[in-house]
Amino acid sequence: MRRGIAATALVAALGVSLAACGSGDGSTGGGSKGSGELSGTVTWWDTSTVGSEDKVFKKLAEDFTKKHPKVTVKYVNVPFGDAQNKFKNAAQSGSGAPDVIRSEVAWTPDFANLGYLAPLDGTAALKDQDDFLKQAAASTKYDGKTYAVPQVIDSMGVFYNKKIFKEAGVEVPKTIDELKSVSAKIKQKTGKTGLYLRGDDAYWFLSFLYGEGGDMVNAETKTVSIDNPAGVKAFKTVKDLVDSGAAKTDATDGWNNMQTAFKDGKVAMMINGPWAVADTYAGKEFADKANLGIAPVPAGSAGQGAPQGGHNLAVYAGSKNLDASYAFVEYMSSPEVQTQVAKELSLLPTRSSVYGKSDVAMNEMITFFKPVVDKAVERPWIPEGGSLFAPLVTEYTKVLTNQTTPEQGAKTAGESYRKLLKDWK
Repeated sequence: MRRGIAATALVAALGVSLAACGSGDGSTGGGSKGSGELSGTVTWWDTSTVGSEDKVFKKLAEDFTKKHPKVTVKYVNVPFGDAQNKFKNAAQSGSGAPDVIRSEVAWTPDFANLGYLAPLDGTAALKDQDDFLKQAAASTKYDGKTYAVPQVIDSMGVFYNKKIFKEAGVEVPKTIDELKSVSAKIKQKTGKTGLYLRGDDAYWFLSFLYGEGGDMVNAETKTVSIDNPAGVKAFKTVKDLVDSGAAKTDATDGWNNMQTAFKDGKVAMMINGPWAVADTYAGKEFADKANLGIAPVPAGSAGQGAPQGGHNLAVYAGSKNLDASYAFVEYMSSPEVQTQVAKELSLLPTRSSVYGKSDVAMNEMITFFKPVVDKAVERPWIPEGGSLFAPLVTEYTKVLTNQTTPEQGAKTAGESYRKLLKDWK
């Protein structure tokens, strides 16, 4: 799913026509209404990880053209950190927007509120919609209508190196206090750092925030909560992990630095999600896949918490080929495709029926993450949901790098939220 809410990956766009039929820049009109046969071009912006996930999704898009040979799918991989604003700019200008976008769950209500998405109720895109997990479907709705189809769902856990843990003679930590003591013993026995804490993306902060009983906002009461005592304590918790030496962090290029350190065996643990499994297996430490362990994020003083994440597939309201776009979304979220994605990438399906498939039921990573997802904290599905991360990551990074205090970081984030949400308390 996610390289990060505020990832800064290199641009890697792949504009590839995946069928011989059709031509043109962007979308062209389909032939489904007049002839009963789909035709024309569907441009799809995929935001998956380059080098691992993108290869699978590109191949799946190619297979769609086997079912509909008169449709050309133009596959474009857009860096996750760029996609939200890039889509907004294109949709606002009326030029260059894709027919279909892989939308992070928090983006969907934002795009829908702006009028950039086509409602999907009553279309082919929502085939067998009762099969979707309720928590996955929740992020696709806005103002009483459905604007997307859930593609994958996820949450977070602690990835750990079993060999390092065995060498240090430690068990997987279940609490923050245990995380500190385990990290200290790992350092003493192996010379390696216990945890790599990603410091340039506030999504990685949420498990600590929820663990202290906090949240960014309360959508039901329209109240900002990031700066309450629980929020301040969460900032203190992550700062203490770094100050104590239990964790190392980086304010820039956090994803790549974290992945490299973990895959090379320089750190024993990292916090991540199903979207990182395929890339992690590519590391030298995990040539033997059995060396990768995954456990729940250590609990804070209020308990264990992890955010609900995932991606949806949405159709641009200005698409000139809506029927083919609806069919493409239905195909990409079908049980057959979700089963293939789960098998090859260990990403969690959004359809209940897929969990009964043998390739899914026997997948160790999915078996671990499904209960975590079931208990994950649901984020606020409000138009401003995606925008809450920009001010939070600024303060999160400042706290971790000693540029501000936890108290001031929480206060400044709260002030930014109230300006953004205007009439909220």
